[in-house]
Amino acid sequence: MDYKDTLNLPKTDFPMKAGLPALEPKILKKWSELDLYHRILERGKDRPVWVLHDGPPYANGRIHVGTALNKVLKDIIVKSKTMLGFHSPYVPGWDCHGLPIEHQVDKLLGPKKAQMNKADVRRQCREYAKKFIQIQSEEFQRLGVLGEWGDPYLTMNYEFEAIIARELGKMILDGRLYHSLKPVLWCGSCRTALAEAEVEYENHVSDSIFVAFKLVSDPAPLLAELSGQDVELVIWTTTPWTIPSNMGVAYNPAFTYGAYRFGARVFVVARSLAPTLWPRFGLGEPEDLGNVKTEALSGLVCRHPLYDRESKIVPAAYVTDDQGTGLVHTAPGHGREDFETGQNFNLPTFSPLDDQARFTDEVPDLSGIRVLEANPKVIELLREKGALLGSEKLSHQYPHCWRCKKPVVFRSTPQWFVSMEKFDLRKETLKSIDQVAWIPKWGRERIYGMIENRPDWCVSRQRSWGVPITLFFCNSCGKWHYSKAIGEKLFSLIKEKGADVWFDLTEKELLPDGEKCLACGSAEFTKETDILDVWFDSGCSFAACCELRAYLPDRPNMYLEGSDQHRGWFHSSLLVSMANRGRAPYHEVLTHGYVVDGAGKKMSKSLGNTMEPDDIIKKYGADILRLWVSAENYQDDIRISNQIMDMLAKAYFNFRNTARFILGNVHDFDPKVDALGPEKMDKLDKYVLHQLNVLIDKVKTAYSDYEFYAIYQSINKFVVFLSSLYHDVIKDRLYTFKAKSDERRATQTVMREVLSSLTRLMAPILSFTAEEIWSRLEPDESVFLTDFPNADPALVRPEEAAEFEKFLDLRAVIYKSLEEARQTKTIGGGLEAELTVTASGADYETLSGHDNLAELFIVSQVSLKKGRDGEPLKVLVKASQNAKCPRCWIRHPEVKGDGVCPKCQKALA
Repeated sequence: MDYKDTLNLPKTDFPMKAGLPALEPKILKKWSELDLYHRILERGKDRPVWVLHDGPPYANGRIHVGTALNKVLKDIIVKSKTMLGFHSPYVPGWDCHGLPIEHQVDKLLGPKKAQMNKADVRRQCREYAKKFIQIQSEEFQRLGVLGEWGDPYLTMNYEFEAIIARELGKMILDGRLYHSLKPVLWCGSCRTALAEAEVEYENHVSDSIFVAFKLVSDPAPLLAELSGQDVELVIWTTTPWTIPSNMGVAYNPAFTYGAYRFGARVFVVARSLAPTLWPRFGLGEPEDLGNVKTEALSGLVCRHPLYDRESKIVPAAYVTDDQGTGLVHTAPGHGREDFETGQNFNLPTFSPLDDQARFTDEVPDLSGIRVLEANPKVIELLREKGALLGSEKLSHQYPHCWRCKKPVVFRSTPQWFVSMEKFDLRKETLKSIDQVAWIPKWGRERIYGMIENRPDWCVSRQRSWGVPITLFFCNSCGKWHYSKAIGEKLFSLIKEKGADVWFDLTEKELLPDGEKCLACGSAEFTKETDILDVWFDSGCSFAACCELRAYLPDRPNMYLEGSDQHRGWFHSSLLVSMANRGRAPYHEVLTHGYVVDGAGKKMSKSLGNTMEPDDIIKKYGADILRLWVSAENYQDDIRISNQIMDMLAKAYFNFRNTARFILGNVHDFDPKVDALGPEKMDKLDKYVLHQLNVLIDKVKTAYSDYEFYAIYQSINKFVVFLSSLYHDVIKDRLYTFKAKSDERRATQTVMREVLSSLTRLMAPILSFTAEEIWSRLEPDESVFLTDFPNADPALVRPEEAAEFEKFLDLRAVIYKSLEEARQTKTIGGGLEAELTVTASGADYETLSGHDNLAELFIVSQVSLKKGRDGEPLKVLVKASQNAKCPRCWIRHPEVKGDGVCPKCQKALA
């Protein structure tokens, strides 16, 4: 007789091979047809609100794997918060203004740009940004990210631009904004000022030089023996091109300086550094004339080494003695500390550079030369003057423009600044940092140090594509002008027509009627041409997105971005909010690291080690990319490689196979009718439920703590346990017991609860796969319209679990004996085996507590014998001589002829 039709064989259309690249777009279509995102919001509208405010990616290219990491992390958090019982709207946004887009448009326009006005260039930039917003939106949605894709926030939306102008206006009216000639980071290639957030520090090889500044003043106050002698102060600098702008020599009053004679010349340097200098100058050993009176240096005057100009000697505590000479060349036009020193001692601010960072005609012998290319010429001029004592190459970290990747310079130009000291902005901002939860905790130290040490915020940029600095200059007295009435009119104009009105309309059209200069009463004005720092734009997003939408809190719960945003979006948002709201714009800030290759190296197209999201999705599917995001510890740099993705694909397959096994074996199970309580279950079933409920609490806690790698590890471990033990043990009762028997129904109860719980717990991570599984469990519902399962305390039984784990330890020992029997060919499969187990003491008590040992060991027969006290566990494995049941393949002494074993007789009755 063929008993196959009498077995309860698995039935499911859930495929073993996922085919995610083809399946996921179908699920996306289903979500779209369901209007799933808005159904989720409707379902949770009465719940507590928890909002992650999206940091805007730049709309100037396709997404990369780092962008994908960022967006998936956000999506995991938003989905998990929703399934934890919160109302979590998610509004994606884009940063649309600024140099990167304008730079790309410049390249596309080429020579045509010269014939276009600013307004036309801006319209081209807007179209360029629109194009990539659409592209990125589609790419983010392909990753399975749910959100307000039909109504994102854009920094170039008219109302957003109006709010940016309004936030600036508040600072102007408060007196926080000022106009000043100060040195700022300047990119000659991009022809604009830069913020600290717009520079990257890369290795750079500079010329370092030692230059002698001849003392003009009588040197006698320094040391009597120097009277009437030629005395020179030796400086060291790594920016030879700034020598033409020198106005002073700085010394540290805390140092000891010595005078050293080389023939007719006497050099003054810090005594601690002197021994390191003479070999580099090639001058031999000097005559040590003794220490100079350090306090007498202040106010003395040197002659500029190149020009007929004085250079004043001034004290400065920032001068160090770890390298150089202990004397610092000071050019107030080319450095922040130099500028401050210049202001303190009335030194001129001289910065003879044009917008391309080329020397102007103010330095005739260097005119037209780009400053960073001028070093050899400056060195040659110093050599000709006899002022150059030494020249070396120095490799060090140097600021580069974030966009064009070229070295930048400090250049003094008139710029707009937000004061960090007015109204204690710095002090109050530092206080607010401790009212925010920083994840990881080192984020607090990072941003605290940046706020503590940052200069005033330079908010002006010399470009076209951005929100204008909405100020006017009086044509009569030259002073700048702004008023509350101007701000109100501009807000209305920009909200209606966009920031282009600033460039399209005349001053008279922009100004309110009757507006007059407060200083001189003139009614003739010229509008400012600079635009705002793009970081100011994105820093206003809490006002232009969260405060603007009634369904969002005005202070969102979380900002989440990469670690570079401590000096970027986190930073600018904090300053704008503190200046205009007096509080931080967020409650929590979560930071992730950078994506690197499998060896930990920075990704670069030139190295050929990049991985594009689109390629990963085409090969593996978005769910595997999402699994990668969750599996890595995002607080460090995150590694990715084909090997890592292959490993994760294997872990995913284990999860999928587990789901398929369960789905196949609960096809005839209706939980509303067939589910049984724990009292009908055996110890293995109860142990699985215990583990499941412990897992539920652990995973939900991990979601709340944003420890997603712990979720991956915990669920993966549980899935391995299911597939390697539980599913093997229960196959016999699932397949061969009577379909509606208590034993089978009890196990089906456990299995369905396991899959239902695992699917919901994994939904924020494996979103597509979870939906695919859920469609088999609950065909009329999306998994995202459910919540995470709640652990049942009654099913968490640690004492019983501990006892069962003792049994599993013994099972592992016994299984080792079975495996040895297989290797020696004593038996073939496990069902050919009969076991005789001799145990004593606690081992005997543990084993004797199970009346289904043969099932648990997956063998045909087990004889348990009680050994003498202290006797070690013994296992005898032999091949069963009994006939094999043709239905379940167990060997049993009552199987005769074509008959079946007693268990199968019962199932067939």
